[in-house]
Amino acid sequence: MFDQMRIEKIAKHLYESHASKSRFENLSGDLAPGSVFYAYKVQEALNRLWEQGGRGAVSGYKIALTSKAIQELVGVDKPVGAAVFSSTVHESPANIELDQFIRLGLEFELAFEISKDIPENTHYDAESVSAFVKAIMPAFELIEDRDADYSNLDPMTLIADNAWCGGVILGSPKYDWQSIDLSSTPVNLSFNSNVERATTGDAMGNPLNSLAWLANLLIEQGRPLKKGNIVMSGSTLATKFASRGDHAIYSIDGVGSVEVWVK
Repeated sequence: MFDQMRIEKIAKHLYESHASKSRFENLSGDLAPGSVFYAYKVQEALNRLWEQGGRGAVSGYKIALTSKAIQELVGVDKPVGAAVFSSTVHESPANIELDQFIRLGLEFELAFEISKDIPENTHYDAESVSAFVKAIMPAFELIEDRDADYSNLDPMTLIADNAWCGGVILGSPKYDWQSIDLSSTPVNLSFNSNVERATTGDAMGNPLNSLAWLANLLIEQGRPLKKGNIVMSGSTLATKFASRGDHAIYSIDGVGSVEVWVK
């Protein structure tokens, strides 16, 4: 039987695994969530423990597995949503301490700031959800994968473990963004002076598609997006695993840039 006691038992196990800096392992046996529904219930319970444990309130959300190739690799057919905590939100330029992570990954994203509470009685698409965007900004997501084995990754465990969100770094917000075509805006990453390019459309065709997907997911879960929430829309480039001394600048044409040093 999958009851609240079992949900909280799994959440406590994950909480303690993070506290002891244990390597990521797939949940199994009595600790296995068993379904997407219960995996998200475990995630919510874990996030309550983190709120009580000092991470601060949930101030936003992230969307993981936005690439079809990554979804196929992990064995899912849709993205994953997870929470961002207030104490893990940094402003650019930022210095990040590598010792705070078991293994730090950087991802390269467009973030949204939500302008007002999103009503629950609507199913959103990219066009309708855009009315709730106050600002957009370039952002890094800080991934804490706890040295996971990607060749044997259980998606239910990933969901339960808050999709490895270790924090975010936000660039300056751009409020007059409405004329920008987010399906094809060029992006530029300088990672230790090595340059890579992509477009904002590499995250689900348009980051507004990601935002709409998340808005609908959270409505289904009874916790719709609120005014002031930050939403990370998914990475446009492959994750970079960080080493001490790394320096990265991620720019979105017409929007701005975000910068990080790894100490």
